[in-house]
Amino acid sequence: MGKEQKLDLREAWQTNKGVNNLDYVTGWHAKALMLLENRPGEFAFVTTNSITQGQNVPDLFSPIFEKGWRIKFAHRTFAWDSEAPGKAAVHCVIVGFTRQKTQTQKLWVYPHVSGKPELTKVSTELNAYLLDAPNVLIRRRNKPLSPQLPSISLGSMPVDSGNLIVEIDKLKQVQEDPIASKYLRPFKMGRELVRGLDRWCLWMADKDFDPQDLSRSKILKERVQAVQETRLASTRKATQESAKQPHLFQEIRQPEEPYVGIPRVVSESRRYYTVDYLEPHTIAGDKVYIAVDPSGLLFGLMSSSMFITWQKAVGGRLESRLNFSNTITWNNFPVPHLEEETKDAIISAGKKILEARNLRPERSLADHYQPLAMATELIRAHDQLDREVDKAFGSSRRLTTEKQRLECLFASYKNLIDASLRSTV
Repeated sequence: MGKEQKLDLREAWQTNKGVNNLDYVTGWHAKALMLLENRPGEFAFVTTNSITQGQNVPDLFSPIFEKGWRIKFAHRTFAWDSEAPGKAAVHCVIVGFTRQKTQTQKLWVYPHVSGKPELTKVSTELNAYLLDAPNVLIRRRNKPLSPQLPSISLGSMPVDSGNLIVEIDKLKQVQEDPIASKYLRPFKMGRELVRGLDRWCLWMADKDFDPQDLSRSKILKERVQAVQETRLASTRKATQESAKQPHLFQEIRQPEEPYVGIPRVVSESRRYYTVDYLEPHTIAGDKVYIAVDPSGLLFGLMSSSMFITWQKAVGGRLESRLNFSNTITWNNFPVPHLEEETKDAIISAGKKILEARNLRPERSLADHYQPLAMATELIRAHDQLDREVDKAFGSSRRLTTEKQRLECLFASYKNLIDASLRSTV
């Protein structure tokens, strides 16, 4: 959105609070609330599905619920098709609202986003995420709700107009330069991490960097000068300031020990969220989240069905793909208190997954987790991990459906939130 559109939205909602996160279409919700404030009626809109994802959910649904409205019916994500030329692919939801407290809620789901809807029974409550689950609103958190979880941060951000990044067609040229080649490092964005693709960068943030090398290498000097010019031309003050050190990535968060790389976006068709360990020599870019995980607990939890169920329920999406966020998804992941024995079991099961992958080291994460062709050993390893994680969330039986896991997740979230509130009183 441009400045004028953001101003439109603030005027529609008559507030500045939380509006910047909202989709432009939510201005119609604001108008509906105003229109029906002192008169009977109901309202419903077809919108982009972003209103039911991430921080949009509490920002939009809080003021709606506070005015006494509840969801009457909803259609979960489906692909919208128009007859316009040059049409874009749009994923939509339909949400209807009522103030009647006793009306039976109805939910339609789409087994395929381009297919026909199926009416499904709502047994608990139809919440703002369009799930049959308790109506809680998940807000951004700066640190994990569960005190036993480590923090996750974004990888390093180049802001370099492609000059600190070395693509494959330029690799030989840099490799043949004895000075510039000293600073070549493997570089991973989400695509490289998941698909096992090769990419490199010029990394001059280590202690062995010699400033005189910029004078000794024409390639190095030209690339760094181009970075400086790009940053000086930016309208952002932080980027302009980083032009004082153009040989460095603008934002550096590279671990000095082995770490877990977490792609920001993954396919919604995979059964598990695809994460992997990386060596400190490999530089993670800003399409990858990173976490130091010496015990392996994070890897185990994030590789479980429980985690990807949570991600699908409350995380963001790009069209239909899963869009991970540390502040929304991970920091709210409601892992209950884990005894040492339970943690050890999850860690051990996570290691079995790595062992199963290592049986076919030539395969990328995308190959390992091809939905129609996962290896038997890998499936068994994940099944064992799921048993341990499900038990950790309080289940006395093996969970087999997303609905069963959502019940555990939202119950655990409520318990952790209640405990957090009690500790602040």
